[in-house]
Amino acid sequence: MVFQVGQSALAFFKRELRSHDPSKYVLANPVHSQSPILRAQAQQYPTYKSPYGPKYHYQPNVAGWSVKQLTGLAVKSGAFGGVALFAVIFFASGLPRVKKDILQKVPFIGGHFINEIPASDNPF
Repeated sequence: MVFQVGQSALAFFKRELRSHDPSKYVLANPVHSQSPILRAQAQQYPTYKSPYGPKYHYQPNVAGWSVKQLTGLAVKSGAFGGVALFAVIFFASGLPRVKKDILQKVPFIGGHFINEIPASDNPF
């Protein structure tokens, strides 16, 4: 692949495509995200950076998840978990064992679950 002086780029690529050797056209770096090693290699060669362009920087991540994404996931998971816990306790609140072992020990609302019915009138 030698580009000769005076040769047009179109003629050069036509000649190269006629040779039909696909191994010549394999990208040297097919990976889209930069690893620390590739980032270090890229920093060896300075490039022009416009002061008016976007300010790109390396964003740390864990398995592709950034800190912002993990925080949002934790908040949403906590909200769904809280709703699920409330639903389980609400549906199980009629069971005497749940009332005695769990709900009576909750501060401020535990007194509501104390059953004052005499044992002779209580079916449980």
